[in-house]
Amino acid sequence: MNQVKLRLLVEQFFIEDIGEQDVTTSSIFEADTKGEMVFLAKEAGVFCGEDIVSCGFQLLDPDIEVQLLVKDGDAISKGQQLAKISGKVAALLTGERVVLNLIQRMSGIATLTKRAVEKLNNPHTRICDTRKTTPGLRMLEKYAVHCGGGYNHRYGLYDGVMIKDNHIAFAGSITKAVVNVREKVGHMVKIEVETETKAQVIEAVEAGADVIMFDNRTPEEIDQFLQLVPEHIITEASGGITLDNLSDYEQSKVDYISLGFLTHAYRALDISAKVMIEGEI
Repeated sequence: MNQVKLRLLVEQFFIEDIGEQDVTTSSIFEADTKGEMVFLAKEAGVFCGEDIVSCGFQLLDPDIEVQLLVKDGDAISKGQQLAKISGKVAALLTGERVVLNLIQRMSGIATLTKRAVEKLNNPHTRICDTRKTTPGLRMLEKYAVHCGGGYNHRYGLYDGVMIKDNHIAFAGSITKAVVNVREKVGHMVKIEVETETKAQVIEAVEAGADVIMFDNRTPEEIDQFLQLVPEHIITEASGGITLDNLSDYEQSKVDYISLGFLTHAYRALDISAKVMIEGEI
């Protein structure tokens, strides 16, 4: 992850949560009270969020010591210790919720992604995400997909061309849309075209698309469409694919399957924090 951007994000999250001060913690504890906090997994899954733990607490107090006991992408079990954080209790308690919120969500996405990869069970086809992410959290959520064994689609509107049905409707045709794009973007930018019919697939191939996406098509339809696409063109399936029917695509030769639910319908992994005051450790 981009460490500069990560720091800015976490700073904003702390500003939202802390405001002027953590009135509870500052009222109970002396400023120099020290202790240790341990993060524990309350269920099995895939961990994600090493940098969040380190960056988060050290933003509040540079003297805090963080001992990470797992790495991003590691399978974790219920009751397993994930990290130990030692230092001033004020910083530990003030940073606890923001850090937990983030690593719970990132670990939930990584866990769901791993389930999807295992459910597909297809070494040729890669699982990837979409732009259906939480505003402000895209970098973290896409990183979590990677930690779960998935791949990233474009990060935003700026790093890849994706010509969808509404673009085609306004442009008048797939060909016109692709021609207009080719005239204005550099050779480093790939052009993807969304298709729904055999005729659209043929037109996208003839127009020179770099990637062709089969939208809301069955495995049988995808197999038929693949026969129309030369090997040098990347193929993608998307729409209507769920964890329940993902295994139907196990024999597919499509290059990518993009799944929006990885980042918009996940459940946060249950992780808790246990704190001990110095002298009781």
